[in-house]
Amino acid sequence: MRTNTPKGDTIPKLFLESCQRWGDSKVAMRKKDFGIWNEYTWQDCYDEVRNLAGGLRSLGFDKGDKLAVIGDNSPEWFFAEYAAQALGGVVVGLYTDAIRSELAYIVGHSDTKIVVADDQEQVDKFLDIRNDLPRLERVIYWDPKGMWSYDDPMLSSWDEVIEIGKKYAEEHPNFFEESISGTKIDDLALLLYTSGTSALPKGAMLAHRLLAKAGGDWVEQEDYRSSEQYVSYMSPAWIAEQLFGLGCLVLSNIEVNFPEAPETVQEDIREIGPHMLFFGSRLWESVAATIQAKISDATWLKRLAYHQALRIGYKAADLRLAKKPIDPLLRIAYGICEPMVFRPLRDKVGCLRARHAYTGGALLSPDTIKFFHGINIRIKNNYGLTEATATLQHDNDISVDSVGVPVTNTVAIRDDGEIVIRGDATFDGYYKNPEATQTTIDEDGWVHTGDAGYFTEDGHLIYMDRVKELIELKDGAKFSPAFIEGKLRFSVYIGDAMIIGGKDRDFVSAIIQIDYENVGRWAEAHRISYTTFSDLSQKDEVIALIGKDVARVNASLPEAFSIKRYCNMYKQFDPDEAELTRTRKLRRGFMEQRYEKLLAGLYSGDEECELEVEVVYQDGRKSKMKTPVKLVSA
Repeated sequence: MRTNTPKGDTIPKLFLESCQRWGDSKVAMRKKDFGIWNEYTWQDCYDEVRNLAGGLRSLGFDKGDKLAVIGDNSPEWFFAEYAAQALGGVVVGLYTDAIRSELAYIVGHSDTKIVVADDQEQVDKFLDIRNDLPRLERVIYWDPKGMWSYDDPMLSSWDEVIEIGKKYAEEHPNFFEESISGTKIDDLALLLYTSGTSALPKGAMLAHRLLAKAGGDWVEQEDYRSSEQYVSYMSPAWIAEQLFGLGCLVLSNIEVNFPEAPETVQEDIREIGPHMLFFGSRLWESVAATIQAKISDATWLKRLAYHQALRIGYKAADLRLAKKPIDPLLRIAYGICEPMVFRPLRDKVGCLRARHAYTGGALLSPDTIKFFHGINIRIKNNYGLTEATATLQHDNDISVDSVGVPVTNTVAIRDDGEIVIRGDATFDGYYKNPEATQTTIDEDGWVHTGDAGYFTEDGHLIYMDRVKELIELKDGAKFSPAFIEGKLRFSVYIGDAMIIGGKDRDFVSAIIQIDYENVGRWAEAHRISYTTFSDLSQKDEVIALIGKDVARVNASLPEAFSIKRYCNMYKQFDPDEAELTRTRKLRRGFMEQRYEKLLAGLYSGDEECELEVEVVYQDGRKSKMKTPVKLVSA
């Protein structure tokens, strides 16, 4: 257990405590630019946040005001958040790929006063929609590239605001510390808008209490070390990065590293070799697919060595997870495989030094978790949501089927199977939405998650799926579509999948999105010509290739839940078209409505369906698209 955890009860107090403790003696952050890792000590962070806070104060930003941040992960995002909260303000997290209509709704609904944006692309979005945002007064950008010709009174560069802040700090030398000392544990710190899987996004109000309490308990349980490295990859608009990146930085003084660009994340992760990794389930699945794809392209001797080593790794992992001793012969065999196979594999994906590996967001299938444990990346499932933290797994008590045991909050299961949460680390309601707040938080203070689950005898929580998304067939049997989708995504050739069923349907079917890169590589190796994603997905050979994975999954499922019919989607599932949330969860209700004709064809026995769908581009433009989709029986 840690003995030197900071004592502050708000994020700004924790930040100031770390700055005073470490000063120039310790690196807090690194940002890679043009191939060079630029370091920021705690003193550098203090100076930048203090000056930015002074600049914001000069621009009229005060306690209770809202500041939105949008851009790729960078020190500037963290500085902006710490500065706004130091002034008693509230930060609104925005996803970089949000389209203009989404931004207009969130920024308008949240009463945002100032936006801090990354670059020209993000600035242009706000210049286009500012007539819809009467409360927005200022847009501050930190990347000046492409901005030299802009001459708009609403715009300010980061450096301009910093200079204003320096002058303010000279005139008011104690303003920063005095403002921080006035922050309270129950002050509103964040507005994070939920994914909006079934309706418009709702602004979850998170107080410093949730961030400091949940983050502090997590750090205590996991024993993070101040010398450990973390790569900030997940969007800070997601609660996970708020806790792991911004929270753990000030709570455990880990060193946070920012990739040069989204395209270089995997390369930069490998270069840093972080001790802490928190990936969404889709990224872990992508890593597993990358490993399997590289193996499939290797020589037959390397493939043989890999498959034999993986069998040994699985046996050792099964015993370790079951808390059973590993016999000497298996230990020796594993010891041989470790330097020859597993260590190089972990190095290839940047997990060589990973001491803490987590997954969150959508459910990660047990098959994928077991695969990583087999190569000695000990991933741990955890469960929580924007509105409340819930569970984690301890290093000596990992289960591939569970999401861990409760931490900080109390977690219970209602009679109808719904998971409910109560405690200090829960949200304060939805901003300007009392009806939704009353629906989610009952009179006894329980947060209703809408998720289904149950506890095992040893206290582990088993997460099933959203209550409303559990599929019931005609015979009354219920199952989790996410469980089957996870099994499908374990394939190197499947990027995503949507399972369909229901009371009015006799069987389970699937809409499958191929992994374009891996299937394309397979097609080229087998001399199959293609032009586009749509063309490749509908090739008979590719449909048969996916059919093998459907058969693999069916072999592990009860007959009642096995996939009877499927089709390959002609394109990727897209959040810009509202098919996925910004955290890459399926919007099932919308998908079923949008592809109603496709589903009708699957269940009527048709062999082909011609779709005409509306495509929404990132700039908001729309167009119509027609394409035939082949429907086949498994």
